[in-house]
Amino acid sequence: QVQVVESGGGLVQAGGSLRLSCAASGSIFRVDAMGWYRQAPGKQRELVATITGGSTNYADSVKGRFTISRDNAKNMVYLQMSSLKPEDTAVYYCNADIRIASGRTLLQRWGQGTQVTVSS
Repeated sequence: QVQVVESGGGLVQAGGSLRLSCAASGSIFRVDAMGWYRQAPGKQRELVATITGGSTNYADSVKGRFTISRDNAKNMVYLQMSSLKPEDTAVYYCNADIRIASGRTLLQRWGQGTQVTVSS
């Protein structure tokens, strides 16, 4: 069973920092793109940041404050969040494009989400 699991959410004051982690596990041939999305109450899920190979992409709202990185050997992706604002409060989801079966099959997996709450 191929899955991704997030960790690292919590409650932090405005201006603080948090680091989210996400691990992909199972019979994995290779993990291609990985990313973080978030969904605030009453809003649609939105992209936060993605990383594919050495290329990164960020939502304008987090540029300069969040940094995405990955450890390919461990099939993990991280999101370092700094200068957090109350509007960053949301459930953060990890997403990964995972190849199995010697690379012939591509699966997309979502984590269960981790809550990030930023108090003012």
